[in-house]
Amino acid sequence: MSDPLHNPLHDPLRPGLTLPAGRERVLLHSCCAPCSGEVMEAMLASGIRYDIFFYNPNIHPVKEYEIRKQENIRFAQEHGVGFIDADYDVDNWFERIKGLENEPERGERCTQCFDMRFERTALYAHENGYDTITSSLGISRWKDMNQINGCGERAAGRYQDLLYWTYNWRKNGGSQRMIEISKREQFYQQEYCGCVYSLRDTNRHRLSQGRDRIERGVKFYGKVDNS
Repeated sequence: MSDPLHNPLHDPLRPGLTLPAGRERVLLHSCCAPCSGEVMEAMLASGIRYDIFFYNPNIHPVKEYEIRKQENIRFAQEHGVGFIDADYDVDNWFERIKGLENEPERGERCTQCFDMRFERTALYAHENGYDTITSSLGISRWKDMNQINGCGERAAGRYQDLLYWTYNWRKNGGSQRMIEISKREQFYQQEYCGCVYSLRDTNRHRLSQGRDRIERGVKFYGKVDNS
């Protein structure tokens, strides 16, 4: 895992970060360890105070949810970062998504999913003294950053004291460092976004290409057989 002789936070290529004016404490909505690794290290390197909020009732099945959550907990503990483990209220998630089961990726189903997760993040932040929220979701090239930022700003806008930080975590080498950290830590490598419909559609595509269905819980970054 991490090399004790090398502090990965001291990366000369990583730019220093500054919170928006007047902001002091961040609640980071994290979707998984691979996406949040660079976000976490970047904020730590800049001395930004933050904790992780793990609220992802979209992840299916529960075994996959637990694998992703435990990877995130492990990395947070390595860095001494607070970790808030929110509810896995999957029934409410299915109710929220009802009628959107066949929407494409990045469509209205994803908007409703982001809204639900950010609304809970914003509520917790408001009730617990955080003045800023942000998310690791936007670092993934598979996501629509404008869609994510819009959902985040809408959720934060419910509270006068709260801001959604729209920093572009992909820029200045962020996307590449995300992969490097994932390999260094040998994070679990998920092969679909998370929800049952993403799993369904990914498997359909794989089968149409003559590939096998996703085998969950077996691939890890940085290991010889799946680097």
